[in-house]
Amino acid sequence: MPQQTLAERLATYATSLRFEDLDTRTVHEVRRRLIDSLACALGAYEAPPVRAARAIARRVKSEPGASWLGGEGRTSPDLAAFVNGIHFRYLDFNDTYLSKEPAHPSDNFAAVLAAAEAAGCGGRDIIVAAVIAYEIQCRLCDAASIRARGWDHVTYGAISTAAAAARLFGLGAEQTRQAINLAGTPNVTLRQTRAGELSEWKGCAFANAARNGVFAAMLAAEGLTGPAPIFEGELGFFKQVSGPFTLPPLGGEPGADGFMIDRTSIKFWPAEYHSQSAIQAAIELRPQIGDVRQIESLDIYSFDAAVDIIGKDPEKWKPKTRETADHSLPYCTAVALTDGDVTLDSFSESRLHDRALLDLVARIKIHRDPELTARYPRGIPNRLHVTLRDGRRFTAECEFPRGHDQNPMNDSEVEAKFLRMADRRSESFHRGEILDFCWHLDAQQSVGKLFKLFPTELPSPHRGRGIWGEGAERP
Repeated sequence: MPQQTLAERLATYATSLRFEDLDTRTVHEVRRRLIDSLACALGAYEAPPVRAARAIARRVKSEPGASWLGGEGRTSPDLAAFVNGIHFRYLDFNDTYLSKEPAHPSDNFAAVLAAAEAAGCGGRDIIVAAVIAYEIQCRLCDAASIRARGWDHVTYGAISTAAAAARLFGLGAEQTRQAINLAGTPNVTLRQTRAGELSEWKGCAFANAARNGVFAAMLAAEGLTGPAPIFEGELGFFKQVSGPFTLPPLGGEPGADGFMIDRTSIKFWPAEYHSQSAIQAAIELRPQIGDVRQIESLDIYSFDAAVDIIGKDPEKWKPKTRETADHSLPYCTAVALTDGDVTLDSFSESRLHDRALLDLVARIKIHRDPELTARYPRGIPNRLHVTLRDGRRFTAECEFPRGHDQNPMNDSEVEAKFLRMADRRSESFHRGEILDFCWHLDAQQSVGKLFKLFPTELPSPHRGRGIWGEGAERP
């Protein structure tokens, strides 16, 4: 009997996992991750990339279709996934999984919600699909680092979202395999997305993977087939992208060690995850230092992944965009020392041009520490050494910042994060009902109700006229 291909195995998994296979903790973590994702979405409501995506979604009508946050009416499910995915990811404030390949698996919710609404699925279906998406993406991240080979982690997301969308569309194992084939072939993403000076696309990259994953499932539902075997083929994923690997048992399979969503971490501060421990250490040091202008030098000892992602490019010391700043270890640490916190306002235009802040950033040096590298990815250890102008020295180290899976936020803190982001909205909306919907997700009959609880987007000038002109309908 021929050996089962990886795509066949993933398809079998996506079609066979049941709600009854999930333990109470896993179901609850889905609820928490959805609340956290919606909190991030509220904070990004007026972001330029979100507005650009909404402008495109408004031009496309679909029935059945799916809703986008802030919009009225429905667009195609793949476009809805794109718009909502940017909402969830733009602030880089959503959850994280650290392994050979770091990831933000709650990005998958964009595809899950869009496919669920289009297919008329209820809360239990959403929970199962979310668990499937987390499971596939995180296990792939455990299996191989594609970042090390020049590819971006969202490449795995096209596969996980295709499987989740296929499940919600009710596809069988063979059509789900084709959805994976169709998602995996054309959606290999360059790591340039996260190199050097970062652009607005940084917050859109997984949203695009989710769009393509949903689209692949839609194509498979119509009977379209894709290149196979997608992983093991002569010019397939193993050969061209990841190198060969063996995927361990997925949650619910024999021999599995639980479900991966339980091992993901929620962000306490709106900054790239590897900086979270440096931020916490800086906040702990601040009372001892007093006036940060007295800092002569600050040395950050860190692990390889943090240095490679947020601590080696010259642009990290003089960030010109919020995307670069929230991916800058020196900038985030300097803000935490200066303000005693890191908030969305820490990345405003005025802060990016604050001479005193940038002067402190310039006094920061980052060092690789093999001993700290050996403790990653279980922890994200950062050690800060501060030397003052009067010669005094202070040291602080943090490995498991608040929100890390070894130091998790409680339900009240997750809810408080949502309410903080909601408070940034000037208009009134149904925030209590949104929370109630999420805390009772498994009892919901339809996801469409959720979108109606959010505020409608506010009108604002377009930065560009678009290919049909400002306000024009698509011909």
